[in-house]
Amino acid sequence: MSDLPPPITVVGIGADGWPGLAATSRAALRAAEVVIGGPRQLALLPAEEVAAERVSWPSPLRPAVPGLLAEHADRRVAVLASGDPMFFGIGRTLAETVGAGRLRVLPHPSSVSYACARLGWPLEATEVVSLVGRPLDTLALALHPGRRLLVLSADAATPAAVADLLTARGFGTARLRVLEQLGGPGERVLDGPADGWTHPAGDPLNVIAVELGDGPRSSLVPGLRDDAYESDGQLTKRHVRAATLATLAPAPGELLWDVGGGSGSIAIEWLRAHRDNRAVSIEHNAVRAERIGRNAAALGVPRLRVVTGPAPDALAGLPAPDAVFIGGGLTAPGLLDACWAALPPGGRLVANTVTLESEALLTAWYRRHGGELLRLAVAHAVPVGGFTGWRQAMPVTQWSAVKPPTPQEDAS
Repeated sequence: MSDLPPPITVVGIGADGWPGLAATSRAALRAAEVVIGGPRQLALLPAEEVAAERVSWPSPLRPAVPGLLAEHADRRVAVLASGDPMFFGIGRTLAETVGAGRLRVLPHPSSVSYACARLGWPLEATEVVSLVGRPLDTLALALHPGRRLLVLSADAATPAAVADLLTARGFGTARLRVLEQLGGPGERVLDGPADGWTHPAGDPLNVIAVELGDGPRSSLVPGLRDDAYESDGQLTKRHVRAATLATLAPAPGELLWDVGGGSGSIAIEWLRAHRDNRAVSIEHNAVRAERIGRNAAALGVPRLRVVTGPAPDALAGLPAPDAVFIGGGLTAPGLLDACWAALPPGGRLVANTVTLESEALLTAWYRRHGGELLRLAVAHAVPVGGFTGWRQAMPVTQWSAVKPPTPQEDAS
């Protein structure tokens, strides 16, 4: 006999409950000894059909998953999920906890599939933003004139909060349709403009369809306008910022340390490059650290982690970065050494400076580690009397390098 624990069956269920389940999903629930799910989902199962013990997820859910599964490790367990378990659902957490090989996933049409079917929107051309367990400002990154969005609501209050955010950010003419209880007998649609949204809170099980009309335009690539940021002057300017991000070369899922965050612009635009990117901004000045948080929320990446404290001490305990940017404090004893040591082989380090003292330090590191040393100079056309001339900004010296493999790795 096998010593392996029995598989965990994950069953997607919709607002139509038991009648909407496929025969395979019904059979899995009938065969289960334990069914775990939310109270609303468990209530959809008829007692005469499903005799298993019913267990509700505790709150907060994610930390409780390993212990709850371990408690029932030797029993046939079925887990209920809303719609498609692998689409913003419990399936991801379960796979990360017990491994995908132990899961048997039986999906149901997701709320997004239902919504696109009702609206006649092509699913592949519709951006989906989840606000379940995420800050409302997450939505700001997806706001572009003329686009269509589907927003997964956290609760009944989410539609009104979305309407307020759209109005505050210049998209008050956007059309909102709130689709409640999709696929169930209580399905209902509420319709109205963002700046005239007067519907009271309805069903907590809802998806918000947003058709964005006119509104402020924002760029998808690094190099946002300087006035997009709240700043006290400690800001990597637009053209240098674009060049710096190009050198840092963000890729999906990578982690950046932004050391000497200033206004947070490098970390923020790193995060805007892909929704799976991660970043930590380290800033010793508490006022600036708070400002970084506000900038991150305003530009749609409230997930930015801000650490307040002096580097290199504040770097202790942070997860290992894929890339490091140093925009301030280069001459702090041990800073460059600590950042270089933290990088894995293949990690990138980029450092900018405008002072001769820091430039001398970067030159020494360039001689020791190679890489690329360059000077970025930007000039702007300005009035000179009745004519036009160039005003030169302070030149920026930039050193960048990729950490080589260790001798052992290189030999292998």
